Amino acid sequence: MAHRMTGKQGIRKGFSLIEVLIGVFLVAVAVLGLIQLFMMGIMNNARASEIANAVFLAQQEIDSLRTMTRDELSAVPPINDEMIDVNVDGKPDYRRITVVSFQDPQFSVRVLVFGPAQASANQSDLIADPEGRKVRARMETQIGR
Repeated sequence: MAHRMTGKQGIRKGFSLIEVLIGVFLVAVAVLGLIQLFMMGIMNNARASEIANAVFLAQQEIDSLRTMTRDELSAVPPINDEMIDVNVDGKPDYRRITVVSFQDPQFSVRVLVFGPAQASANQSDLIADPEGRKVRARMETQIGR
């Protein structure tokens, strides 16, 4: 803000109240924009971490099934539904549903990993519409033996 000319002294020192308020407003708008951007970054990082953990859990299940023999795979229940507590705090962090079916000569495997919001959801609803139920990871594979 520029200095103003006044009377005999020529230059008045300082800013008027309006100038100060406008300056504070402009700084507040800039800071609020930065805070919003920062919060959005934190939320995106948390979501990315949640998805990465879910993908790891799905891949872990598939890897476990790949190590089994044909007889062991035949003994696996067609649907395995489990709650997983990753950080061991007593609350489930993920729900992993594994669907295994035999289609001669191979096994079809489908692994769905959901967040804790789906802990009490109906299993058949989750299997039928994983995208509608906000699946965090979905993997499908064929295992031949």
